[in-house]
Parts: sequence; C-alpha cells; structure tokens
Amino acid sequence: MQVLILYYSKGGNTRRLAQAITEGVEQVNSVKALVRTTAEVSKDDFTGSQAIIAGSPVYFGTMAAELKKVLDDFVSARRQMENKIGAAFTTSGDASGGKETTMMSIIQAMLIYGMIIVGDPLSATGHYGISCVGAPDGTTCENGRKLGRRVAELTLKLAPIQK
Repeated sequence: MQVLILYYSKGGNTRRLAQAITEGVEQVNSVKALVRTTAEVSKDDFTGSQAIIAGSPVYFGTMAAELKKVLDDFVSARRQMENKIGAAFTTSGDASGGKETTMMSIIQAMLIYGMIIVGDPLSATGHYGISCVGAPDGTTCENGRKLGRRVAELTLKLAPIQK
C-alpha cells in the first residue's frame, strides 16, 4: 500500500509539516509513504497511490496554484482515484489566514476525483485536516503524525474496494 504525501512549499513550513505526516504514515506496517512536491510528482505516483494527503500554504484563502495545476493536469485519471483516501493539510502566515478554506479547496478537488475524505482524528483537532501558523511546532507535528497514521490505517481497511 502506498500513500502519496503531495505538497507545495515555498518557505519550508509546508514541507516540514509534510515530513511529520510522512512519519505517521510510516508507523503503519505494510504502508509506504511516497513524498513528492508538486514539481516532482508524476501521474503514475498519483494513480499508483491508494491514498493522497495533499498540502499547500494558504494563498488568498485557497491552495497554491502549483497544487491546483497538478490536480487539473491529472483530471483524466479521475476514475482511477475513485474510493481512494484523500486528506489535506496547510500552513499560513496568520491565525485568520484562510487555513480552513484552503483545506476545503483541496478537499473539494478530492471529492470531484471520487475520493473518500478523511479529516484529522479527534485525538488531534478533529477537523478538516492539520494546519498551523508559521513553522509547525511540536504539537502540530504530533497531530500531523496522527493524521498520517489515520490515513494509512484506513487505507489498509479500505483496500478491498479500491481499484
């Protein structure tokens, strides 16, 4: 089983949060994390993954154009993504900087792909995904690991219905 952690990071904060999420995925036996930036990801990486955890900094309350471009470019693979797990994460420069709307923009695209959306577990924040202002601190990184672990565990459980 493979979980793709796909992200765009300009200043490094989103990359650091992606690393924490990767650690959580890798805590689950039989699940491998594949980490790719938006510049590195291939269509095979995308379709060959049973789950995608996508992240972006907040840009005007929505995902970065670089992540949106990947989602637009791979839309022809939409049917191959049905019933796969999707989750989101984001970083921002301000406490009211649009973190939830950014995660919802990622989630909206995943829903259009036919994916099953997973938020972060209640032991984290129990919301749309993981987010933070500025660099992720220890609590945010732990919550990122929890999200990664949750997605990996659910990916194993849902494997029989995935194409």
